[in-house]
Amino acid sequence: MPLARLCRAVILCLIMTTAPARASDQLPEPELGDNGLHIQPWFHEGFLELADDLAEAADNGKDLLILIEQAGCPYCRELHEVNLRIPRITDYLNEKFLVVQLDMRGSREVVDFDGTAMEERALVRKWAVNFTPTMMFVPKEALDGTGTAKERTVMTMPGYFKPFHFDTMLHFIASDAYDGGDFQRYLDERAQTLRAAGEKVDIW
Repeated sequence: MPLARLCRAVILCLIMTTAPARASDQLPEPELGDNGLHIQPWFHEGFLELADDLAEAADNGKDLLILIEQAGCPYCRELHEVNLRIPRITDYLNEKFLVVQLDMRGSREVVDFDGTAMEERALVRKWAVNFTPTMMFVPKEALDGTGTAKERTVMTMPGYFKPFHFDTMLHFIASDAYDGGDFQRYLDERAQTLRAAGEKVDIW
C-alpha cells in the first residue's frame, strides 16, 4: 500500500476510535418513577434484603452495588442521562454488578446485612450517607463477612463522576484492584494505556 494511502487509513482509524459517541449510539433517555427517581430496566427488583441480594450477586459472579439517590438531584440526573446512556459502560456494569437502588428519602423497609430492618431514609442516615448519588460497592467476597453494608463496603463513590472516572471505578472494583491498590494511580495508568492505544480519554 502506498505510504500516502497508509497514512490516510491510519488517520481515519484514529478518528473513528477517538470520536465521541453520536447521539444515535446512546441508549434511550431513562424515565422517572413515581418516587421521582430514574428507572433503569436492569435495576435489581428484590425484597430489599441485602444479604439475599449479595448472595444472588455472588451466585452470578458479580459484586453488589448499592446506589443511593433522591428525587430532584441534578447529579443523579447527570449519572443517568450521561453515564448510563453509554452502552459500553452499561454493558460492563450489568456484567459485573447487581445494582440495588435506594431512595435517600424513601420509606420502604430494607434489611441490612446485620439483620436490622428499617426504612430507607433511616438506613441511609445509619450509614452516614448525606449526598446523592452515593454508590457503595460490596464485593462478592464479603458474603461470608460480618457487619453492616457500610462495614462490608470496600469503596464508596460519593457524588457524580464523569464517564471515564465512573467506568474506571467499575473496573477498579471488578478487577479487585482496590485490594491494596490506589484508585488515582489506577486511573492515571488506565488513561495512559488507552491513550497509547489511540483512544481519546477525557479526564477533566
